[in-house]
Amino acid sequence: MRPFDVALAVLVAVVWGLAFVATKLALQSFSPPELTALRFLIASVPALFLARPPVAWRALVPLGLTLFAGQFLFQFFGIAHGMPPGLASLTVQTQAFFTVLFAAVALGETPALRQVAGMAVAFAGLVLIAVTVGADQSAIGFGLTLVSAVSWGVGNVLLKRIERPAMLSLMVWASLVPPLPSLALSALLDGPGDLARAFADASWVGLGAVLYLGLVATVLAYALWGDLLRRYPVATVAPWALIVPFVGAYASSLVFGERFGPLRLAGMALVLVGLAVIVLPRGRDEATRQG
Repeated sequence: MRPFDVALAVLVAVVWGLAFVATKLALQSFSPPELTALRFLIASVPALFLARPPVAWRALVPLGLTLFAGQFLFQFFGIAHGMPPGLASLTVQTQAFFTVLFAAVALGETPALRQVAGMAVAFAGLVLIAVTVGADQSAIGFGLTLVSAVSWGVGNVLLKRIERPAMLSLMVWASLVPPLPSLALSALLDGPGDLARAFADASWVGLGAVLYLGLVATVLAYALWGDLLRRYPVATVAPWALIVPFVGAYASSLVFGERFGPLRLAGMALVLVGLAVIVLPRGRDEATRQG
């Protein structure tokens, strides 16, 4: 990768890592479906100025439901139900685990032996993390966050099947999909008028966090990431996402005082090692791809 593109990949990883802190702050003012609806209402505003990409709605809607609505509804519910932001930032990165599995089924991309080994190591780490369910981590929060990673993995495969779209336009128009189901869920769980009340009562910190999630972590970050995926092999771009848990965990420890015991640290280490084995290419393979 060119140095400028490396800088972009690192920037996206930092933005996504800080998004977990922003999520926790925003959830102090809004419910998970309200936050999902607001995030993507903001992210979809540029659709007023950007032409719809040459992608059929039958492809755009499933992409928006998995990559955005499913991923973030479950992620926000997970954090709201006791999943610490730093740990959540690691758990959702198991999307690499699920992406490899789903790509094998849907795209016929047979995983290499080292990827299978990496998935086994990452799974062992998840088991250790699951064992630490207790005062600061609920079982339901952990489970919901894992479902978020599954949804992201499905969305990655759907995104890969779309032929070279304009990524900014695609991300903006896909953002039109989540608000409707999120608002319907909010009306069911929170009450029809709760969003207006929550918005009126929200703190400036909460509102700023929503803007960060909508404009920076969604439109900007996903457009940059998608563009990198289109210009480089997945194995070249995907490893940079491993920075996200480090940023998320460190930021959460500073802002919320999140702490990690020995068993949880061991589980986190295993997950990161497993993910690294999955997404980091061997030197000879990478040279072949680039050559």
